[in-house]
Amino acid sequence: MTDDLLSLLPKVDFTRRGFVATTLISGFTMAAGPVMAQTAIHTDSTGLTAGPVRIPVGIPTADGALHAYRAMPQGNGPFPTILVVQEIFGVHEYIQDICRRFAKLGYLAVAPDLYQRQGDMTKITDVQGAIAIAGKVPDAQVMSDLDDTAAWCRTNGGDPARLGITGFCWGGRITWLYAAHNPSLKAAVAWYGRILGQQSELTPKNPIDLASAVKAPVLGLYGAADQGISVDSVHQMEAALRNAGKEAEFLIYDGAPHAFFADYRPSYRKEAAEDGWKQAIAWFKRHGLG
Repeated sequence: MTDDLLSLLPKVDFTRRGFVATTLISGFTMAAGPVMAQTAIHTDSTGLTAGPVRIPVGIPTADGALHAYRAMPQGNGPFPTILVVQEIFGVHEYIQDICRRFAKLGYLAVAPDLYQRQGDMTKITDVQGAIAIAGKVPDAQVMSDLDDTAAWCRTNGGDPARLGITGFCWGGRITWLYAAHNPSLKAAVAWYGRILGQQSELTPKNPIDLASAVKAPVLGLYGAADQGISVDSVHQMEAALRNAGKEAEFLIYDGAPHAFFADYRPSYRKEAAEDGWKQAIAWFKRHGLG
């Protein structure tokens, strides 16, 4: 792929564009349903280095690398680094835009395609298909891929002493797991990540099972009207972390459903989303990622 074509990837159009030489979705995923073009936020790439990258990983992939979207300020850095963990719909335009939002604030932000070995999200057209792929992804593989992504960042503009993570929906749960996994992590922000759920061979632990192992300060952002994550479970996690002596804060937004930050979907709640973003950035800065 030429550099000219790569330069086109960060630009949004509100069509359903397809596969572009990686497993990253170009445009918005069809699996999430109709795009709310009037609320979908577009962050341009002016002043940024942004686009697909390939990350060497310890667990083999079909073509030898993990595909990811990277955005950072132009220049050599080192920049504070944020690992951006996809929602259940993969690394499509919404997740890529979040990377650019972080980059505009001075961060290196990278979103690896954590479903790459289990399925091609560019070909998935409904929620059930996305759930089926997500259900095949082992937690251990995800932790390894995030470790490899963090290692790649260290030699590609990132500051190894300033590493953070944030994730949404499926990625919110992963954020909790990674906060218990990586001792080098400085801070984490989990957006409506599941705390309790059915365990399996691939997903042997719930975040609440790992509360005592959490190694970094975590901010949890949740919606009071989330039909899949009860407020009671959020309070249980809060108590478990407090009892374990961990630093964590929770914000529960009245009337906000699941995916209230997803500006391209009907679930978007502007007031909660804007406050959550402000709180997330403040959390990272408070813990040395400014």
